[in-house]
Amino acid sequence: MHEDEYESLVSRPILSAVAFDCSESIAAARHFARGFMTELQAVHGIPVSERAMGLVQLVVSELVTNTHKYAPGPCLLDLEVVDGAVEISVWDTEGTLPAASPVDPGRVGQHGLEIAMAVCRSLEVRREPVGKRVKAAIVLADDPGGNPVGRLM
Repeated sequence: MHEDEYESLVSRPILSAVAFDCSESIAAARHFARGFMTELQAVHGIPVSERAMGLVQLVVSELVTNTHKYAPGPCLLDLEVVDGAVEISVWDTEGTLPAASPVDPGRVGQHGLEIAMAVCRSLEVRREPVGKRVKAAIVLADDPGGNPVGRLM
């Protein structure tokens, strides 16, 4: 293999995607995310902290749970490594954009968006021609200072 061929392989994006229907479990989405993160380490040699491994599974679980609760039809889950972070993208068929609920210490449940906002480097919600897409980024490297979102690059 020539050096320029090797360089083109290295610069290719690391991306994995899966579609779920309403009958599939949230556990399948978490399993898919864990497999992706494990592959980053084993196949691509990218270090993945325990924090990042757990947070990616948590955010995937929260976003896919919201999709299953509030959106009819299928959802798409994309995971991609971009700029030292894993970008989690969940598309569904419901056009209504989610919003964090007002603070209420007595509220049980409906904290998924708040959790994602607290642990992600970024969170974006946007309408699509059909449905909506929620996109979150979790950095792979731990912050030596203990910042829960990791070390920003």
